[in-house]
Parts: sequence; structure tokens; C-alpha cells
Amino acid sequence: MSELDRWNERFTAPGYLFGTQPNAFLASQAHRLTAGAKALSIADGEGRNGVFLAEHGLDVLAVDFSPVALAKSRELAASRGVALRTEEADILGGWAWPMSEFDVVVAIFIQFATAAEQPDLFANIKRALKPGGVLLMQGYRPEQLAYGTGGPKTVGNLYTRALLEAAFADFSDLDIRKHDDVVHEGTGHDGMSALIDLVAKK
Repeated sequence: MSELDRWNERFTAPGYLFGTQPNAFLASQAHRLTAGAKALSIADGEGRNGVFLAEHGLDVLAVDFSPVALAKSRELAASRGVALRTEEADILGGWAWPMSEFDVVVAIFIQFATAAEQPDLFANIKRALKPGGVLLMQGYRPEQLAYGTGGPKTVGNLYTRALLEAAFADFSDLDIRKHDDVVHEGTGHDGMSALIDLVAKK
């Protein structure tokens, strides 16, 4: 089974795999969101984070490679009375990333990228932001493998402080926080988790 088929199968199940509420870290950063700003939500899945951004008045492009997930995303947006632009794309497989277009880029648990793929992914994220734009990122640390409550099973896909400091060293106001917290995001992320948060300005 291909990776796309695997995710489509997971998203086909009734309900929302990661729930319909926004990621807690993203919600905690609501004060950084300005109505009318342009936002890119990477691998937005079934829409919980993209819809949250749209509810705060942002012009949101939600990108995911699963058409099943994006259909649910549009349904969630409609049920909440907000507009959400969606695009079906493989961001590691030749998607034409917009350049200097977004005021905010949201990257929540986008850890499908291997260690070899991360440099290009991070570079594209940086290029997509306008000067002064903000990156909001949360991921799992290698310690997550012991918890087993979500995320990839390969250590190379996980984030360390050193990795993120090196990748975004050219950003200003770089704030990285490591913490262990209980996460309840549907059945996909559920339980004590080893997390790392990044807030940075281009």
C-alpha cells in the first residue's frame, strides 16, 4: 500500500482522525494572528487547524495530498461558516511552493519528511513566508518513540532543538520550547507526548 493509500484509508474512517479542535499549541498563538493576513497550513489533513485560522479571519490555503482529508476539511469549514481554500498537493513531490506569499505558515506535526527531505522542506517553508512573516511549528522529539502516542516511528523524522536551531538560524525572534504534555487530538494523537514548539519570524 502506498503512503497516499494508507492516509486515504485512515481518513475514510468515520469522524475526524485528529479531532475537529485546533492543535493546542496553535490555539495558544492566536494573539499572533491578524484578520486579513494570508496563511498557509501545511499537511492540513481534515482541516482542524486551517479552519481555526479561517475563524480568526485569515485568508487560508490548506494543502494536503489526501483528497479524502481535504473533502472533510471543506465540510468542517462549511459547518463552521468559514471559507477555506484547499489544494491537493504532495509538498515533497514537486509542488510549486508560492514564494514570499504568506504572513503565517503553520506546520503542525508535518513529520512525514525524512532527515534527508527536511532541508528542502524547511527551505521551502522559509521561501513561502513574506519578510516579517511568522512560522508556527510543532512536532515530536525523539523521546516520543518511547511514548508511542502518535507520530512517526523513525527517529530521523523527529525534531531536536539543535536541528531546528540550525534550520532556522537566519530567522529573528527564534523561540523553541521543549516539553512533555498530554495531547488529546482525536484517536491519532492521544496521550503523553514529547513535544517541541517553534515560533520564528522571517
